[in-house]
Amino acid sequence: MKKETIQVGQVKIDFLLESADTNGSAAMFEFTVPVGAKVPIPHYHEHYDETIYGLSGVITFTVDGNPIDIAPGETCFIPRGTVHSFDNLKLVDAKALAVLTPALLGPIFFKEVAEVLNAGGPPDHQKLGMIMKKHGLVPVVPKMQNV
Repeated sequence: MKKETIQVGQVKIDFLLESADTNGSAAMFEFTVPVGAKVPIPHYHEHYDETIYGLSGVITFTVDGNPIDIAPGETCFIPRGTVHSFDNLKLVDAKALAVLTPALLGPIFFKEVAEVLNAGGPPDHQKLGMIMKKHGLVPVVPKMQNV
């Protein structure tokens, strides 16, 4: 049963299970990524693993620098400490299910990020980084290559 929907920029998050529902063992949410949506910068989670299950369309996750297309019925396991990001590079909206173990991330993180992203104007990247770190996500700024 869907608990609530949170609009974070162009991405829609539908929480299904939170820490309180599973005695802290898992959190689960669906997320919809429209074509060409702006998505989070590469990051890793310090204290929890993430498993992605494709529901519709194709989401491309980049895990440790390797692109992985996740189509309906396909999965991807992202262990804690592994740098990852995602994009919708196809021509149709995509939807996937995320399961976090243990349940150390919940709706409050997405609400705080949404407040910054939905405020209008360019997002405050410093504030977003602070929110990420507060909730156990570590942003990884891509290294600039020498030209």
